[in-house]
Amino acid sequence: MLVVSLGGSPSQRSRSGVLLEHAKRWLQQQGVEVVDYQVRDFPAEDLLHARFDSPMVIDLLQQIEQADGLLIATPVYKASFSGALKTVLDLLPERALNHKVVLPMATGGSIAHMLAVDYALKPVLSALKAQEMLQGIFAEDSQIAYGEGSAQAQLAPALEQRLREALEQFHSAMARRPKPLDPNLLNDRLLSARWSI
Repeated sequence: MLVVSLGGSPSQRSRSGVLLEHAKRWLQQQGVEVVDYQVRDFPAEDLLHARFDSPMVIDLLQQIEQADGLLIATPVYKASFSGALKTVLDLLPERALNHKVVLPMATGGSIAHMLAVDYALKPVLSALKAQEMLQGIFAEDSQIAYGEGSAQAQLAPALEQRLREALEQFHSAMARRPKPLDPNLLNDRLLSARWSI
């Protein structure tokens, strides 16, 4: 299985990035390959000028096409997901998430920001035709403690449990999803089939 991880924080140090890192480690323990992308790594000019032919955007799209699932995490700013993440998602074609399982995650200062996932992020992912979008995870900033020095950040026990349960559902959904049929194989089968009336 292959999963693309897309971090929506423009900051190097971010709580949404901590969620993605914990999710990545759990998935890798299950034998899943995880490919990481962070919005801050995309050239800003490519995003601002909507360069669909940007090498990094093309690479992201190719990885998504091969992937079984997408992990996406964002901080919540002003009752919505990050603008940097929106610029990346705007460069994906309409059906980019077709046949993909998506687990959205968000972090915010208080529980009042929780609805940003349902009312801001999920509609955009639906427009990209996500096959199966899971409930998602919202974490208050107070539930994620940065580690001192090189120590790992810690999740509150309740958040850690919710994340593990969501990842188990995510993994199960990817395992049971039907593999899309290769259009070339379908075409060959149709051409070589014996048709009778």
